[in-house]
Amino acid sequence: MPVIRFVREGRDVECYPGENLREVALREGIKLYGLKGTLGNCGGCGQCITCFVEIPEAAPSGVLSPRTPVEDQKLRRRPQNWRLACQALVQQSLVVLTRPQIGMPSKDDAMAAAMVQPLPAGPTEWPREPDAEAESESADGAPEAMDTATGGEGT
Repeated sequence: MPVIRFVREGRDVECYPGENLREVALREGIKLYGLKGTLGNCGGCGQCITCFVEIPEAAPSGVLSPRTPVEDQKLRRRPQNWRLACQALVQQSLVVLTRPQIGMPSKDDAMAAAMVQPLPAGPTEWPREPDAEAESESADGAPEAMDTATGGEGT
């Protein structure tokens, strides 16, 4: 269901509920890090504080998981609407500004425009694994496999 609108990049990206914001951004080729973070990030452990993102203050509550204790400590001198992408789980569709620390011309206008445009509907559930689909099809009562230890005969 969630769609992440990356304002700086001008892209909408689908993800599944509960996915990590950092992992989604990196998977989609979104430039999440500045130079310092590119050269030496912590790999998503919340220790380097280089994966800052800004969530608009007008965003509904609950679009991301609550701030973690790591974020509370590491971001104590940062604006309340900044998050660490590595610590945030996407719950609902949202608008995100990557690398807010470097600024952006007409940021307020871009964020307002991104908030006004409706976010498209994304996936509503995680995809099923092919094996799970095959198992549900064979649940019709037909024997699934022969017992090879007894040659298919009962003991």
